[in-house]
Amino acid sequence: MTVVEKHGNDEQYDLLIKQISLIVADSKRHVTNIINEALVQTYWNVGKYIVDFEQQGNVRARYGEQLLVNLSKDLTALLGKGFSRPNLQNMRLFYAQFPICQTVSSKLSWSHIIEIINIDNKLERDFYFAETSNERWSVRELKRQKERGLFIQLALGKSKEQVLALAKHGNTIERPEDTIKDTYTLDFLNIPEAKPLESTLENALIVNLEHFLLELGKGFAFVGRQYRLTVNNTNYYADLVFYHIILKCYVVIDLKIGKVKQEDIGQMNLYLGYFAIDRNNDDDNPPVGIILAKEKDEVMVQYAMYGNNNNLFVSKYQLYLPDLEQLRNILYKYLE
Repeated sequence: MTVVEKHGNDEQYDLLIKQISLIVADSKRHVTNIINEALVQTYWNVGKYIVDFEQQGNVRARYGEQLLVNLSKDLTALLGKGFSRPNLQNMRLFYAQFPICQTVSSKLSWSHIIEIINIDNKLERDFYFAETSNERWSVRELKRQKERGLFIQLALGKSKEQVLALAKHGNTIERPEDTIKDTYTLDFLNIPEAKPLESTLENALIVNLEHFLLELGKGFAFVGRQYRLTVNNTNYYADLVFYHIILKCYVVIDLKIGKVKQEDIGQMNLYLGYFAIDRNNDDDNPPVGIILAKEKDEVMVQYAMYGNNNNLFVSKYQLYLPDLEQLRNILYKYLE
């Protein structure tokens, strides 16, 4: 075995190694980004050439549906891999949906783009473009969020203007309501639909905390469970407490296995008052409360919360993946 002999001070030598490693890694990332941008630009141009060619009436009639099949064979023979018929279809679709290539973020790879351009609805498509770019999602994470219908979950319950802003900019978090979903999907718990105990639900969420944090959305940090609040020598226990690092506030979650009741809202108001008065630091914003219930009576909740804390929200949870197509139809019918 050959031993590499260090010269001079060991700390200085280690620093040298670190500096060289960092600059090489940075250079590789830079080259990868350049290659990715060039590849995306190239595929956009290929799509443009195909569309331009197809728009010539007589030429299109002559080549017909065989155009992409023939192109695939000839380009593969001439240039090698990357020109399969499905990939050529994606290039054509890419150009058709984004006739101005500069509108596509350079942070997205071709694999990201393929996942997004095959989304039929423009609002959803724009949202996943924005959110993938903002959050630097991997392709795997993008697929996961699509499958769970993140856009639909976030859009339900919002005004038309809010939905349009969500699609354009992604999920920007500036106010507490930006973090709230109408319904949270807890399918990862693998709990039967039969009514579980609240303690069973809470234990399952703690065991699957990483999945639950992903379902809550960005910015949540776990603080504790059964968090004790002492008011005039009486102890109360909040089921789950988080801190939102973007909004800079505590988030208290109370779990209800049945329908939310009026007294549940009053209890959450007490929790929020406690955190605001006794737990907040000077630079903390007012706390947020989420009552997470199996059922929600919209009218009762509206009356019970009249004039109450604007940072208190009542949401539902479900233990199975929703019928996204049904929810999609509800949302877009509302947006008409």
